[in-house]
This record gives sequence, C-alpha cells and structure tokens, in this order.
Amino acid sequence: MLDDFFFRAILGGVGVAAAAGPLGCFVVWRRMAYFGDTIAHAALLGIALGLLFEVSTTIGVVAVTLAVAGLLLLFERFNRAPSDALLGILAHGALSIGLVVIGMIFWVRVDLLAYLFGDILAVSRTDLLLIWIGAAAILGALVALWRPLFAATVAEDIARAEGMPADLARVAFMLMIALTVAFAMKIVGVLLITSLLIIPAATASRFARTPEKMAVLAALIGALAVIAGLYLSDGLDTPAGPSIVVAAFTFFLLAQLPLPRSSRS
Repeated sequence: MLDDFFFRAILGGVGVAAAAGPLGCFVVWRRMAYFGDTIAHAALLGIALGLLFEVSTTIGVVAVTLAVAGLLLLFERFNRAPSDALLGILAHGALSIGLVVIGMIFWVRVDLLAYLFGDILAVSRTDLLLIWIGAAAILGALVALWRPLFAATVAEDIARAEGMPADLARVAFMLMIALTVAFAMKIVGVLLITSLLIIPAATASRFARTPEKMAVLAALIGALAVIAGLYLSDGLDTPAGPSIVVAAFTFFLLAQLPLPRSSRS
C-alpha cells in the first residue's frame, strides 16, 4: 500500500495543476511561453536570497519574480530592446546570479537538484495548505478578471477603448504567474514549471471549443499528468518532477493524433 507522503504529493500536484492549467491558457494565447521561462529562472535567485537573508524561500521567490516582471514592463515601456532579447537577458542574468549567491552561502546545505527539478514527495501538510490557498486565490482572481484579461489578450487596444482595465489585468496576470511559480517550485522545480503551465493548455486547445472549456480541460489534463507521472515515478523509480512532465508531454502527443470524424446519417 502506498504511503501517506504519496497521497500528499498527489494532492499538492493536483492543487498546482488546478491553477497552472487555466493560467497556462493565457500564457499560450498571449504567446508568453518565454516570459514564463524567465520568471521560472528568476525564481532560483529568489530562493538564494531567501536562504541568504534567512526568510521564507516563497517570499524570496515572489519578491524576485515580481521585480523581474516589473523590470520587463519598465524596459518595454522605454523600448530599450526587443522583448525576446530582454527576456533572455533577464532569465539568464537572474539564474546566474542565483547560482552565484547559492555558491556563496557555504554555511547552508542547499539541495540544488530539489529546487531545479522539484521534490514533490517531500510535500508536507503545511505545503499542501499553502498550495491550495494559493491555487484558490489564483483561480478566484482569474474568475474576477476573466473578461478584461481575455479581452486584453484578444485585442488590447479595443479593450482599452471600451474602458476595460487592460493594464491592471496585465499586472495581475504577471502577479499570478509569479505566485504560481512560487508554490509550484516544490512540485516540478524551477526548470520545469513552465512545462506544467504550457503543455496541459496546449493539449486542451486540441479539444476545447470555447476559452472557458479550454481552461477547465487544461486543469484536468494537468491533474491527470500529475497522477500518471507520480505512478510512473513510483513504478520505474524515476525522478517525480520530470516524470510528471513526461506524462504531460505524452498526453500532448496523443492529442495530436487525428480525431475520428463523426458519421452523418
């Protein structure tokens, strides 16, 4: 019989998937996959600063990811460089600084692999509480901001012309990604978080006919990937975080198969 830690891992992973799936739909629609990577890479710097100043790593991750998102908005406003170049600079700069800071903290034992690839089997009851509170907050914000956020995603100029808070929705969207990265890093690690945002949403787009159905389906696919990945990890004795991503990728490949045509009488 599987131990209690395995079911805590499932509950934690499903909680992350519940928020990451719908949020990932906006990442796909806005073509912001590279932005997700940038925020995820910056999370390692947040972890390093949290360890350095002896505060919660979650606080460090949220602070740094929000700072990086703010820098990106500032640089884009002044048009200093193309967005993709800025994302690459911020991603690799933050990641490298984080690795350097971790290397300097010689008085703290740091399991770098756990931060990079996740340690879902070590999820505690406190982690579960934080994950589900965070997921509920993100889902609540998505429901409240769905109309202006979706309108700004489809046509930002039209959304502004109709008086919708497009700028506020964009800032809130970046905040939600930062929070998702913060509480998802223990599940799949900072290097694989973006895959949990993008792959279920991209898979759901194959079947959903409306944006709302795509968001729900993405959450379900993400949850199934978590469960399948954990059982795969348990059966083959493979790392849990990468196994979850492999399961999600397998679902994506299966979704690309031709759909059967309904027969017409």
